[in-house]
Amino acid sequence: MPKYKIAVLPGDGVGQEVMEAAMIVLEKIGLDAEYKPGDIGWEFWCREGNALPDRTLALLKETDACLFGAITSKPKDDAAAELDPALRGKGLSYFSPIVRLRQEFDLYTALRPCKAYPGNPLNHRDGIDLVIFRENTEGMYAGVEFHPLTDIVRNALATNPKMKPFVDVPASDIAVSTRIMTRKGCSRIVKAAFDYARKNKRRSVTVVEKPNVLRETGGLMLEETRKVAAAYPEIPLYETNIDAICMWLVKNPHDYDVMVAENQFGDIVSDLSAQLVGGLGFACSGNIGDSYAVFEPTHGSAPKYFGQYKVNPIAMILSAKMMLDWLGETDKGRVIEEAVAAVIKEGRVRTYDMGGQAKTLDIARAVAEKI
Repeated sequence: MPKYKIAVLPGDGVGQEVMEAAMIVLEKIGLDAEYKPGDIGWEFWCREGNALPDRTLALLKETDACLFGAITSKPKDDAAAELDPALRGKGLSYFSPIVRLRQEFDLYTALRPCKAYPGNPLNHRDGIDLVIFRENTEGMYAGVEFHPLTDIVRNALATNPKMKPFVDVPASDIAVSTRIMTRKGCSRIVKAAFDYARKNKRRSVTVVEKPNVLRETGGLMLEETRKVAAAYPEIPLYETNIDAICMWLVKNPHDYDVMVAENQFGDIVSDLSAQLVGGLGFACSGNIGDSYAVFEPTHGSAPKYFGQYKVNPIAMILSAKMMLDWLGETDKGRVIEEAVAAVIKEGRVRTYDMGGQAKTLDIARAVAEKI
């Protein structure tokens, strides 16, 4: 029996191509694993009305971890228009399958390292080494939204005097998204960030929020952050607003180390940080819970590039490296990262984003050759 069972969900578009690249590297590293393919993505929404079929959820429950490629995601009306005609009018509504995965398996930590590898021509500056902890299950992306606005929700909101300017807006002309944050959700993501900082001897933790405007939700996050930080006196805590950090990261990226934020703000700051080290082609991530984890590049399915084997697979390969670390195979993970770093530094094999002409699988083979 293999030591691990790994779910492999390529998804849509270039997700399939970068997954193929990652498998070349994993096969070379010799992980004792059985890889079990699963269905997820746009074609299953269009054909079945469910982008994350129940059979895929069952598959994940039988595995130790999951590698995920990329999916296509579209607004509600566009998604409805592409649904199989036989399924229309049955009350089906598209919801992001990766968001659902995070919620179904309580993958509350989105871990996103952003490192400037020497020799990468896309580095904003050399030496950048940021790690973002993004709360992954609640906040602005919890999915609790209303349009048209129902009377019962309007009446509840009317108890807040700041709702007064909107009381006469017709229900069809107003949409409401909620930002739901719990004490538990805030506390555990901050604790995860501080635990990582302590274990890896990082310099500091910065909480990214906007409590001067979002006083209740941002205030709760700040309150819980300060409570957790008290148990880590050796690690400095810095507090910054989301708008300010977007400016300061560009100006002084070396001033920051580990950052922690709620769902939407974590999404923003992690994409910005990824661009500082080369863009989404280098942006690996893990969706991590207490007993399961899904690892993915943070780029999308890039339909216009599908079939060309053009995109950079390094984010996917580094996501596989993160999976190995999570499984406890840290030696194998280190070897993969060293191989990636060597290919980047050598500069002989580069995809279009780095100014080269190499294909997706060329990068994978070059990395595998370094192992």
